[in-house]
Amino acid sequence: MNRLILTLALAAALPAAHASVGAPDLSKVNGSLTAEAGKTYGDIDTVNGSITLEDKAVARNVETVNGSITLDTFARALDVSTVNGKILLRNGAAARSVETVNGSIVGVSNLRVEKTVEAVNGSIELGAHSLVGGNVETVNGSIKLLSMKVAGNVETVNGNITVGEGSVVSGHIKVSKPTGWGINWGKPKVPRIILGPNSQVLGGLIFEREVELYVHATAKYGKLTYLEAEAGKAEALKPVVFTGKEPDIK
Repeated sequence: MNRLILTLALAAALPAAHASVGAPDLSKVNGSLTAEAGKTYGDIDTVNGSITLEDKAVARNVETVNGSITLDTFARALDVSTVNGKILLRNGAAARSVETVNGSIVGVSNLRVEKTVEAVNGSIELGAHSLVGGNVETVNGSIKLLSMKVAGNVETVNGNITVGEGSVVSGHIKVSKPTGWGINWGKPKVPRIILGPNSQVLGGLIFEREVELYVHATAKYGKLTYLEAEAGKAEALKPVVFTGKEPDIK
């Protein structure tokens, strides 16, 4: 029921499909593009350049290859994506999905995303009172949730995850085992998982590899599954319980 209510709230925040019918597209190969404040557009795309949606601008899909994307205050779009660049979502911005390959994603506050927020090589930080209806995922990058809600899962391979004070994850937290070929020199970095004061992970904690787990005394979570221990490669994972704002990490 909570997830249904969240999905309806997110859908209401997105631009209706008919809102962009007949609206102008913005497109070029080399150069930046700007959607003017309060105006409605169709698709906005470039190859080598940044894209900015000014305050309360509305668009359909927003895409670039080499450049950053900024949604200013209460700007709205459907799918927002870049390959090489940062995505900045200011207060009250809304999107259906947000994705970058090489770059960070920062949601300042009151962000609304209907589906996923995903980065491959970059961090994700989502600010207070934000709502994400799907998953939040990285491969090589940290995830930080600040007093907000995620209806799906929070997943990474090589990044740290912080579920900040008062944040709620309705799904699970998962750290996957790295796959693929490659040469690794030295001991691989161990992801650090922190569940802050009064945070909740309603699903379980699933760790396919070694992690450091810090849990506030007031935090709540479901079943802890530590596949390394189950495979006989490590001892059972013992969370480090802390009582302050942040754990004392040495």
